[in-house]
Amino acid sequence: MNIYSPSSSSSGIRDNYDWGSVGDFLKEKIKDGSILSVVSAYFTIYAYEALKENLDHIEHLRFLFGEPRFVKSLDPNKTDKKAYKIEDDGLQLKNRLEQRRVAKECAEWIMQKADIRSIRQANLLHGKMYHITKDGVEEAILGSSNFTVSGLGLAGNSNNIELNLIVDSNRDRRDLKVWFDNLLDDENLVEDVKADVLAYLAQLYQDNAPEFIYFKTLFHIFEEYLADQAKGGLEDIQKQIVDTDIWKALFEFQKDGVKGAINKLQNQNGCVLADSVGLGKTYEALAAIKYFELKNERALVLCPKKLRENWIVYQAQNNSELNPFVRDRFSYTVLSHTDLSRDGGYSGDIDLANINWGNYDLIVIDESHNFRNNNPGRKDEYGNIIRKSRYQRLMEDIIQSGVKTKVLLLSATPVNNDLKDLRNQIYFITEGKDDALHPSLGISSIQETLRVAQLTFNDWAKRSQERKTGELMERLSSSLFRLLDGLTIARSRRHVQKYYKDSVSQLGGFPKREKPISVYPQIDLMGEFMSYDRLNDEIEHYQLSLFNPSRYVKPEFQTLYELSKIVQFTQARRENFLIGMMKVNFLKRLESSVHSFDLTLQRTIRKIDDLKARIQRFKQYQAENPDVDWDDLRVEDIDDEELQAAFEVSRARYQMAHLSRPVAGRLEPRPGAVTYPRTVSPRDYPRS
Repeated sequence: MNIYSPSSSSSGIRDNYDWGSVGDFLKEKIKDGSILSVVSAYFTIYAYEALKENLDHIEHLRFLFGEPRFVKSLDPNKTDKKAYKIEDDGLQLKNRLEQRRVAKECAEWIMQKADIRSIRQANLLHGKMYHITKDGVEEAILGSSNFTVSGLGLAGNSNNIELNLIVDSNRDRRDLKVWFDNLLDDENLVEDVKADVLAYLAQLYQDNAPEFIYFKTLFHIFEEYLADQAKGGLEDIQKQIVDTDIWKALFEFQKDGVKGAINKLQNQNGCVLADSVGLGKTYEALAAIKYFELKNERALVLCPKKLRENWIVYQAQNNSELNPFVRDRFSYTVLSHTDLSRDGGYSGDIDLANINWGNYDLIVIDESHNFRNNNPGRKDEYGNIIRKSRYQRLMEDIIQSGVKTKVLLLSATPVNNDLKDLRNQIYFITEGKDDALHPSLGISSIQETLRVAQLTFNDWAKRSQERKTGELMERLSSSLFRLLDGLTIARSRRHVQKYYKDSVSQLGGFPKREKPISVYPQIDLMGEFMSYDRLNDEIEHYQLSLFNPSRYVKPEFQTLYELSKIVQFTQARRENFLIGMMKVNFLKRLESSVHSFDLTLQRTIRKIDDLKARIQRFKQYQAENPDVDWDDLRVEDIDDEELQAAFEVSRARYQMAHLSRPVAGRLEPRPGAVTYPRTVSPRDYPRS
């Protein structure tokens, strides 16, 4: 509660709050034909609009900017709107929509009735003054109010609290006019800026091209994102790594990739760098590592064992000509994916039993798609995990343990089967938390976002009619694109060729993949080789009886050799398929070389000759021992090794005596033997 209730009529104080406003003072004192002199740091078109009824009828305005930086900021091509006080100072949208009209009317008024000048030196003049003269009668007020709606107290509830004092001495009012006239005419201190102000106002009311409106809209949509990127991106990077050898080795598109990766690492705690093969993901990752190393953060590179040497070559201890970045002195640690499965031993010179897995600020996972499956690990008979999987070891012992860990994933193919692959990799960035991206990207569930996207893709892929990518893009949810934009960087060679033409020229272009040229030697130097089709027909007619002894078993012994209990897969059928595979093998050997084909045939012929010789020996033993019951004799009852060799056929241990009688040195099919139709032939198999 105020002890003293002020009265604007009795007090000379104007504070835009309890003690009256400067705007009301000007409305009261400005008359038709008045000359108005103003000193202010700012001038806004909406302050003119608020006093328009009074200002349109004055004789002349003399305006002096007390702060030159304001006029110098009136560049229509700039995007930093905070300095453009000539438009407004936080007014509501309804005034924004009238900006074009107000700016045009204000410009016409200035052209007719105003002189506008500015102090040349910054921070030289801080006072604010409004002086009015009419037919020899002068009025004046001094204080802190700028020529803005809030400064004049004409903005309703959003007025600034100012401190101004009405000058009530005629002598002081005359002295103020003399002071102002002298200052305005001093060319060493003041310059004419009327043309600059009119040029800017013209930008506000002119008709802009649709393209300008489009890009202006895009800027305001992404203004906050771009500001964050500038804050954590290029400006910071230039201070940190611009003089390093790795930064100098990058092409422009690689530098942009590094900036984007660092920005995502800082804002989202991770990034998936999925540029196409050959665009330099390793160099981009090295630049990101150096950025964080310069901030005294520790980095770990986790790579496949076969790529270990690719990363070790850049480390500081590799002080050789093979290291192109010796001066950068990289200090990151290199471990293999397989080291996550080990509890001890050495990886290079690193003792895995004593390593502090949770002490890394940044982890770079090369070929991160190797961690696309979240396997639980090995379990005992009771379901308890006795050994963690590599995925779980990485998640629990490195990312979730110890210091906060940023994760940079490198893979040209982060998705191999479906979007679950990407989800499992993104969980490294979020430490396994499904809703971790909700505050920053507005994604309440990573799993649900990718699940819905996968279902949408599957439904689109099943369509029988011609599929169009544009239709798929329209059906996918916006949350998927926010997720990908927020965490991934994926550029193709076509993208680089389109947007980084200078870099591509420096590269000399990307290599073009030529059509493969088949180079093969002549395999028939003597011109005696038959055609493949004819050879296939010849092989198909091979009997290969030595691989099909069941066909010759006498009926009374057939039950002894039905070894297979599987329906439709008897011993006879097994042999039938074996012969088919043998025929295919002949052609596969031919594809290797004619010599290999010849060796295989020679081995087969030798086996046939050996079987024929055994048949002859068996017939001889039968003739020499007519009293022996050959049908009941077992091989283990025979002491003669040569006789044992002739007694059985094939690995199934068919007894020679149980087969149909040999005629002319070969086995004849038993009467009534089942002959299976051809089930397998070389034609049924590819020739490669």
